Amino acid sequence: MTQTQPVYEAHPLEPFLPHDARLLMLGSFPPKQERWSMHFFYPNWINDMWRIMGLIFYNDRHHFEVAGVKCFDRERIVDFCLSKGIALYDTARVVRRLKDNASDKFLEVVEPTDVPALLQSLPQCSTIVTTGEKATDTLCVLLGVERPAVGGYVEGHCAGRLVRLYRMPSSSRAYPLALDKKAEIYRTLFEYLGM
Repeated sequence: MTQTQPVYEAHPLEPFLPHDARLLMLGSFPPKQERWSMHFFYPNWINDMWRIMGLIFYNDRHHFEVAGVKCFDRERIVDFCLSKGIALYDTARVVRRLKDNASDKFLEVVEPTDVPALLQSLPQCSTIVTTGEKATDTLCVLLGVERPAVGGYVEGHCAGRLVRLYRMPSSSRAYPLALDKKAEIYRTLFEYLGM
């Protein structure tokens, strides 16, 4: 009997690192590309990250959607992130999916992201947000800190600076919290940052 070799996936996107970003948002890893509605972070149509941002900044959950099509407006999202100083990437560079889905529960991190290297490209950034449990756990191991409560933060050192790590609720619909409640938690963070 032959044993199936594990399939490793390298991250399909380059880090999005505006030089003047003050906030680095880290998810775990993108879903398989057949689930993408655009070629950017949080691409899955049923992931609510861009609806959360639409609610917070424009009072419109549909702000980043393309009307009449099930996809997000990548250019509008990129412009928004540039204007707000938001950098984006994930905590894993290489993963193995233990089941054929996008669930973090069945995602093995083979190679974590070099977060200190990301921060060296972001001289004004001292706040990191994780957008799910797997991302939080991966980053807490890297920073050597305890996992904060959802909506809370811990402080640690990374890339020669003190950073504040916020744990936000997952924007996945599998996370059992209503969209407006998730937006309230994220809004608190952005208000603290003056964004």
